Formats: sequence, C-alpha cells, structure tokens
Amino acid sequence: MADADSQRCVSALLNGITQRLYYGNTEITEEFLKNELYAEMTQDEFRALHDKMRSLLKSIASADMDQAQLEAFLTAQTRKQGGSGVTPEQAAALARFWKAHRTRVRESLLAQSRWEPGLRGLKWRVDLHTSASRGQVSNSPVALVELELGRPGEGESSEFVCLEFDEQKVNLVLKKMAELQESIDSVVHRS
Repeated sequence: MADADSQRCVSALLNGITQRLYYGNTEITEEFLKNELYAEMTQDEFRALHDKMRSLLKSIASADMDQAQLEAFLTAQTRKQGGSGVTPEQAAALARFWKAHRTRVRESLLAQSRWEPGLRGLKWRVDLHTSASRGQVSNSPVALVELELGRPGEGESSEFVCLEFDEQKVNLVLKKMAELQESIDSVVHRS
C-alpha cells in the first residue's frame, strides 16, 4: 500500500512539474506541491526530490526517449549509489508518466522552440480578370491565396498574407513545391 501511495505522490509531483515547466501553468509552485504531496518532508528533503525529478524529466524530455531508451535510462538511475539515484517506485512512476505524457510534452517543447510564425491555414480561390489596367480585355484566370501565419497556441493572433498568381506563377510555385517534396523524400528515405 505504501508503494502505491509513493508512486501516486511521485506521479502527482511529475504532473505538477510538467504543468509548470512545459504547459506554462504558473499556479503550480514548488511550495504548493510540497504542501499538497509531501507535507511531512522538510523543505530541504522536498527540494532535493523536486530537483531530482525535474532534472530527470528534463533529460527524458529533451532526448524524447522511446520506451527502450527510457527503460535503459531508468535502470541506470536505479543502480546509482547514494542519494543521486531513484528508487524502483520512482522509476516505475517516471515510466508510466512518460508513456502517458510523451506526445504532449514533445508538442509543447516544439511549440516553445519555434521563434518564427508557422502556417496555420491556407485558403484559395480562382478569379477571372475581365480587364487589364489599360482597358484591354484579358479574361485571364488568377489564383488568390490567403495564408494564415502565427505561432502555435491558443489565443495567439494571426497574420494574413494575400497573394495573387497568374497561371505562369502557379506553375512556378508547383514546380518549386515538387522540388521541395523531392528533397524531403530524399532525406526521409535516407534515414
């Protein structure tokens, strides 16, 4: 029973650390976690546990460890002598926690690492120009493309860029996109 309680407390601690570190929840403080989970520990004991779990979680997340890598890492951590290692219960809690949260933590890390806006959306339509600027009749089709740019995350504002392409420019863009796809495919297939 004590092992189960210990694992639950470690899982809750990891969840709190993750909320603050990766999801930006500033309401979860070290003091809050100590009072809610480890009220019986001294401040120094809790700080040592908190810092150890935070460090392990950062190592696991920055390496984006798969299950095999995580198992090897945690095995090495449980074999460490002295207070620097983890207990088997802590290792089990870390393994379960990472299995459940790996994708979301990775997405958060990727979002935090992007400095420039990315493509959020794309809309397009084809219009027919019926006259040119000098009164000549043209009836030429043009593609109107609207790009929505912004940083990932809810509540972030977007920028919109509108582009107009004639048939020749559309063909050029398609050619460049095909070259880009070939380049991506060559990298992916080499890996």
